[in-house]
Amino acid sequence: MQAAASLYERIGGAEAVRSMVEQFYQRVLADEQLAPHFRHAPMSKLQHMQTEFFSAALDGPSLYSGRPVRHAHASLNISTQQFQRFVAHLFETLESYALSDADRYEVIARLNTYTDDVVGTTDPL
Repeated sequence: MQAAASLYERIGGAEAVRSMVEQFYQRVLADEQLAPHFRHAPMSKLQHMQTEFFSAALDGPSLYSGRPVRHAHASLNISTQQFQRFVAHLFETLESYALSDADRYEVIARLNTYTDDVVGTTDPL
């Protein structure tokens, strides 16, 4: 009996995740409400870390080597509305991949588990 393909495999593996992150950030940086958060960010490093993060979150072979999400976003003052816009851009990006609606919603559900850490609504460690 063959194991079910991971979400990472269903999206297309390493190359697809790299491409997804690149397309996703093109959308985010074109958004006038989100772009200011990335004005001084080293985008190549950020995209590398996001590729690791998404690969790990989608059950790929990569490990995420970045700072904890809560710490990386602590001083950015990201609102819930801005996080929702960020997620909406991801969903739009995912629509260009051969994923089922269930797979796209699963990716979003995994990202949404970090909402409190990104918008700073939890107590610091």
